Order: sequence, then structure tokens, then C-alpha cells
Amino acid sequence: MSVDVEDYFQVGLFENVIARGDWDEFELRVERNTHALLDLFDVHGVTATFFVLGWVAERCPDLVRSIVERRHELAAHGYDHRRVTSQTPSEVRSDVRRTKRILEEIAEAEVIGYRAPSYSIVRDTLWALDILVEEGFLYDSSIFPIVHDYYGMPDAPRFPWQIESKSGGSLHEFPISTVRIGGRNLPFVGGGYLRHFPTPWIRWGMRRLNGREGRPALVYIHPWEIDPGQPRQDVRLLTRIRHYRNLRAAKNKLASLLERFHFAPVREVLGI
Repeated sequence: MSVDVEDYFQVGLFENVIARGDWDEFELRVERNTHALLDLFDVHGVTATFFVLGWVAERCPDLVRSIVERRHELAAHGYDHRRVTSQTPSEVRSDVRRTKRILEEIAEAEVIGYRAPSYSIVRDTLWALDILVEEGFLYDSSIFPIVHDYYGMPDAPRFPWQIESKSGGSLHEFPISTVRIGGRNLPFVGGGYLRHFPTPWIRWGMRRLNGREGRPALVYIHPWEIDPGQPRQDVRLLTRIRHYRNLRAAKNKLASLLERFHFAPVREVLGI
């Protein structure tokens, strides 16, 4: 189970309508929404991995400390949600180093996991994995083995594997879960897929991975996805559908999975 801790105005879909320099002008709702997820996990006895933006951590340090105090894993999601595909190697190194330092100083806990904003480690940015190794990360969860208009590497392995870096170290990769049907990888759980897809399809995918394939499924959600009261942005129709559809249903759909399946943090599942 994983949570990408970012606020509603920081999502990649809004990059062209909300400038990063204006973020502090928006109502900050991420702390309340993340606490709602923490409470939900407590009800079901679930611990998870929280991939936190450095920008959020600086403004909500008590939230970061609460994540760790409640025995969840703290991991990095970049500083201000810039896609790896929009940065140079030196910029990525600076970004992940800064984020790791912020999180570790606030929480006084080791951070060994990373997830790129918008799953932006793709075929052309695999060099970023070497940087993660050199900066002290032990695993990554940024690769989504599907065809998608914003991200994806459909020929990547579907299940966790180990990557050997050019510097001599290694990194565990835990890709976002898919089911394979007709020679094609299909998403089925997490984020927008959790909100948009019917619950029977999601449960079927979970059972298929756990039972037939004997593999763990990686679920993810964003705190804003359980917040139907968030301010609406003036964006095009497709973006509105992607971002706002089924916000009222997400929390109950997540709860139904928590009731039926066993979850643990990424670090624990990988045995690191």
C-alpha cells in the first residue's frame, strides 16, 4: 500500500494552469486528507509507504512526524513534483538529494525509497536510477509498465526486479501493478484507476496477481482523491474527468480493499 502525498493543486494535470510560484496562494488541504488516510489505515490495521513531496514536508512537518510515529514508512516523491522527464541529470540529483535531506531531518528516520512524480522514469530517463543509487536510495517505484499518454514503459518487467547501476550498486524496482491480458499490460488499481474502474475488476486483478501469479500488488492513492470538497480548477473536459470523477467513491473503494487483502509498506514487501 502506498500514498503519494501531494495536494490537489500540485498534480501533473494542472501544470499548465497552476504555476509552482503560486502554490502558496492555494488552500492547503493535504494535511487533513492524509490524516484521514492514516485514520483509515489504523481502523484496518494496515501500514503503508508514504511518498512525500519535500515542499509539503517543509510546510507540514508535524504530518511527516505523524506518519513515522504511526509506524508507516516514509519515502521521497521529489521536492515540488517536477517530472524527471523535464529535468537534467544534475537537476534530478539536486531534487532527490534535497528531498531526502528534508524528510530525514524532520522525521529523524532513514529514507530509502523514491517514486518519481507522474511515474516519469521512462525509457529515456533510466539514467535517473543510477542517480538514486548514488544518493543512497535502495528502491524505486516509478516505472509503470503500460502504454499511457503521460508516462509508461510497457516492455518493463511487471514485477519487482533488481537493477545494477553503472556505479556498482544496485536498486530494487517495484513497478506499479498491472494485469496482462491478450499480450498487453493493463492497469487496474490505484489513483485514477481505483476511482474510475469498477470494484469487481479491481478485486479480480488483485486476486489474479496474488493467487494465479503469486505476486504482490502495489496499490497507490493520493490524499486529494478522498476530498470531493476540493476547489475546482478551470481545466478542459478530459482533465476534469480524470481528476474529479468518483472522488466521493474513492475512500469507500479503498476501504473495501483494506478489508479483503493484506497490505504492508513497500520496504517490508521487498524485504529490505
